[in-house]
Amino acid sequence: MSVELRPAARPVPVAPGAVPLLGHALRLWRDPLGFLKSLHAYGDLVRVNLGTMPVYVATSAELVNEVTVRQARSFEKGRLFDRLRPLAGNGLATANGEIHRRHRRLIQPMFHPQRISAYAGVMSANARALADSWTPGQHIEMEAAMAGYAVETLASTMFSTDIGLPAVQAVRENLPVVLKNMLIRAASPKLLDRFPIKPNRDFDAAAARLRSVIDEVVAATRRSGRTGYNDLLSVVLAAQDDETGESLSDSEVRDELSTILFAGAETTASTLAWTFHELARHPEVEQQLVDEIAEVVGDRQVTVEDVPRLAAVRRVLDEVIRLHGVTMLMRRTTAPVELGGFALPVGTEVAFSLYALHRHPGLYKEPDRFDPDRWLPERRSEIDRQSYIPFGAGNRKCIGDAFVWTEATIALATVLARWQLRPVPGHTPKEVASAVAHPDRVPMTVHPRTAA
Repeated sequence: MSVELRPAARPVPVAPGAVPLLGHALRLWRDPLGFLKSLHAYGDLVRVNLGTMPVYVATSAELVNEVTVRQARSFEKGRLFDRLRPLAGNGLATANGEIHRRHRRLIQPMFHPQRISAYAGVMSANARALADSWTPGQHIEMEAAMAGYAVETLASTMFSTDIGLPAVQAVRENLPVVLKNMLIRAASPKLLDRFPIKPNRDFDAAAARLRSVIDEVVAATRRSGRTGYNDLLSVVLAAQDDETGESLSDSEVRDELSTILFAGAETTASTLAWTFHELARHPEVEQQLVDEIAEVVGDRQVTVEDVPRLAAVRRVLDEVIRLHGVTMLMRRTTAPVELGGFALPVGTEVAFSLYALHRHPGLYKEPDRFDPDRWLPERRSEIDRQSYIPFGAGNRKCIGDAFVWTEATIALATVLARWQLRPVPGHTPKEVASAVAHPDRVPMTVHPRTAA
């Protein structure tokens, strides 16, 4: 959407705390989540300097909607996604314009409800295998255990044959390294782009290993002709654009698989780890879930048909994702736009934090409190539809949201039916900024549910 720009009556407010050369980068490195949460106090649009580069942060639901929906055609992916290209190439997370539209048409069938139903069997089997591997009294690092479950599930649904085993191992080893260093790369001033600092070296090496192994698997699968399986790789290789009849090249397939890995692993792992932590702190909520799971599922394995019937589980997951969501997303203007009364020229970097938006005190009562009941039907009207967008909005909304909801619900219902998990004394989980606000550690002890 192109607009006739008027000179701004006042400059965009600048966040305090900038230092020469580095700008606000130090504040963002030291306390990224606290810094992002604080910005709403300075206005709906706030200027932050990454080195000498200005970034304009939208802090209100209205302006985030302007960027993601109403004026979305005037934006492309910004600096954050530029820094992801060593991993994701021109996958959906990073592609712009016609490439993004074409790829989305081709990838969309992968996440059709029928496909999700097929993947649900793998999700359930992996969740049961995880629960079976625990013993009473065992100490579990829940964040690590849930990351293993998420990566294993993604790898199993992406590569269903022995050809994919090297990729599965590469995902397990390298994806955590990529996620750990992603935000540091995005927030680093441009003057550090070519410096061989450890976050840059680790990210580049891990991304290169992942891309190389996935390249080999894609090429081997193409050569073998074994594309009739129900895994994501086979579906992508067989996909054809209805409008053009074209298929994705091997490098484009690689980019999309890398994107799915990046987008899907940490979200699920973090959400589940935080959920078990919150349930241990709120045993009355945990009992509601256990009762619901017993009524809906009983003693059998959890199926995809159970997912929409587990309403209390969904409320808990909604609340956990609200509290510990996506740290920061960025866009770049491709045309002059007006945002919050300010004129922004072409090439302006605009950021927004779903984490900060979902904890905005003007949008949520007691925003830092865990309260799944805020999602009850009779209370949902308190929450503006634009203020809760856990998977984004508009044409850039995460294509795999149904996959994540299904995966998390099945895992949670499977484990809770069998085990009660309680915190190991001596450690309180702390938020760590990455793609999402994931916990540093969630050490818990396993107790049989029947003995609870």
